[in-house]
Amino acid sequence: MKRVLVALLVFMLSISLFAGGSSESSSSDSSGKIKLTFFETMTSPGRTQVLQNLIAEYESLNPNIEIELISPPYEQADNRLSMMLNSNQELDVIEVRDYTQKQFVNNGKLLDLTPYIENWAEKDDFMPVAHEISRNVDDTPYILTSCLYVKALLVRTDILEKYGIPIPTTMDEMYEASKQLAAANPNQFGYALRGKSNTFKISDVLMFGNVGDINTEMCYETNDGKYWLDNENGKKAMEQYLDLYKNGCPADSINWGFNEQINGFISGTTPFLVQDPDVIGSLEGQLDPSLYTVVPLPVGTSGYRYLDYGYNGFAISTTSKHPDEAWAFISWLNGSEKNGEFCKAYGPLPVFQSVYENDDYFSSDKYQAWADELVAEDTIFVKFPIDSEKYPAWAQVQEQGMQAMLMGTVSVDDTIKTFKEYWGY
Repeated sequence: MKRVLVALLVFMLSISLFAGGSSESSSSDSSGKIKLTFFETMTSPGRTQVLQNLIAEYESLNPNIEIELISPPYEQADNRLSMMLNSNQELDVIEVRDYTQKQFVNNGKLLDLTPYIENWAEKDDFMPVAHEISRNVDDTPYILTSCLYVKALLVRTDILEKYGIPIPTTMDEMYEASKQLAAANPNQFGYALRGKSNTFKISDVLMFGNVGDINTEMCYETNDGKYWLDNENGKKAMEQYLDLYKNGCPADSINWGFNEQINGFISGTTPFLVQDPDVIGSLEGQLDPSLYTVVPLPVGTSGYRYLDYGYNGFAISTTSKHPDEAWAFISWLNGSEKNGEFCKAYGPLPVFQSVYENDDYFSSDKYQAWADELVAEDTIFVKFPIDSEKYPAWAQVQEQGMQAMLMGTVSVDDTIKTFKEYWGY
């Protein structure tokens, strides 16, 4: 995995040197227009508006097409999409995430895109990592990869300067700085905790480095084949995370999702935020860029940061009555020009070589942290067990377990035991 990401980054750097809810059915209406239903899962107000603008542009270029966008609240979107797919409601284009790709394929909900991609004019510009991700399940392209995501630490430098706190380079330093900030002012906290909606993608990444010796092919194991939290370092990492919440985070952050994290960072209430590059787009226009910076994720006591890469893509539902029109739309929406525009407006890493050739925006200072950590010797890339039959339900199990632990209703030991048993160790 690291080789693929390093190859992507090397290409990027070498180039820089030279250079809203609606109807839930689709059909043809009385005017003869073909109506496509597009389900967005990674919703936020700014991102949804970008998609709406792109849809309006596509409709103006294709007056025989009408596209209705379904954009539920972020925390509800995955469950709502699953329910619609499982009840065979008619959908055309759906946004698929890294952790739902296998589930939807196994349930027979995604169309094989092979014949479309084979004849796609931009397939050679589509980066190798994007092709690889598209074929992550059964070596078959069920999705058209759209964006890449890797975690880094965003820091409100103005808040840290106010309290005389240096930017942390280790996880322990970030934990201590968060507690120091919270102790200095009753209205000030440190870390923007992710309490709801795929919390493991952040909480576990924070703890991996303090546990160490993580199996790169299965991040919930140490290299001796044992459950990663079932050891002295694992218990300590969980205790530190609990202490961080109690003494460095707002109490209501136990229910925070993506949007609440962003609001906490913008307001300055929580000047430490661990997020993917798409957060840059969410901050644009709401926070003066001079007030924050982005740095590589702090390393743990092991001396390493353990990262995974996330992704999303567009797929065609097997219930679509208009698959050819759906492909025409997603190949336009996720072609090189619009992929670059979308990522520039929204923030993640694009998936076309030509975007890096033609737009130096993606080698700017705010993106340098992601660039640095991708090739750093103290970065180790790991894989979540997305192929496991237990993975689709893991997000809910982990969220409930972590919330119970943070609220003090379940002990650290019992939480580790529950997670260990869930994974069959």
